[in-house]
Amino acid sequence: MPKQIPAPLRGVITAMITPLLDRDTLDVAGLERLIDHLIGGGVNGLFILGTTGEAPSLSYKTRRDVIDHTCRHTAGRLPVIVGVTDTSFSETLALARHAADAGASALVLAAPYYFSASQRELVSYVQHIAAESPLPIFLYNAPTNTHHVLAVDTVRKLSELPKILGLKDSGANMMYFHKMVWAFRDRPDFTLLVGPEELTAEAVLLGGHGGMCGGSNIDPKPYVDLYKAAAAHDLTKLRPLHDRITQISATVYRVTNEDSSYLRCLKGAVALKGICGDALTEPFQPLNATEREQLRRHMVAAGLLDS
Repeated sequence: MPKQIPAPLRGVITAMITPLLDRDTLDVAGLERLIDHLIGGGVNGLFILGTTGEAPSLSYKTRRDVIDHTCRHTAGRLPVIVGVTDTSFSETLALARHAADAGASALVLAAPYYFSASQRELVSYVQHIAAESPLPIFLYNAPTNTHHVLAVDTVRKLSELPKILGLKDSGANMMYFHKMVWAFRDRPDFTLLVGPEELTAEAVLLGGHGGMCGGSNIDPKPYVDLYKAAAAHDLTKLRPLHDRITQISATVYRVTNEDSSYLRCLKGAVALKGICGDALTEPFQPLNATEREQLRRHMVAAGLLDS
């Protein structure tokens, strides 16, 4: 049975990488090790097939493989939340139905990411998806990737739909997030999560419910501890944890200056932990030997790897 989603969903939900054997073949053993690593580290949910999961670059077959194996291995221990964003309405619904059949708990839906659309059109789009979706949905504000911002009024209107549970905001605009917290001050059941892990502490301190943290793939503990300290408003514990998360983002993710650095370094870091390999979807390539050694040094300095 799928794990039920609490209202609101609180804590650290890992935006999972997709372990691969090559550009489009799932590494099943690596995926299972990663899931056990995350559950053992105390995360509150698994978000698969998002940006960190390289979903837009994966074939539909591999996306279905990720859903099937994640749900089967998780076996109801945590909520499994599946990204179904696609440029095709029909393919989005097909993935949603497959996720429901596999035992997922909920979906994540961003705006289609090719054509421009008005807020009115986005409202209609989500309404139509929700009407046919077999699972509840978290909205996903991801303007860098979709070139659309889900306006506060748009989210508020869509929150009236019974299947809309909350919002993941990856816009890295805290003014937007604070306006969202204010807009939902009378809806304590509506989940508000941030994507950028550097903003998790601030978001939780000021009314949000947690974060979908990609860095927790490497080591869940500092992210889980950060959330707990923020939720308890324990600034003494929070400050060094926030500094450590910032250090990871500033060094471990930035071994190269390329736009793909985050994905390449994150997968490289998980590989250095021995959890899975570092294969990526095209056009991205794993770090070279020099970059990998630099990454190893940064991980040691950040306490993510023994020297």
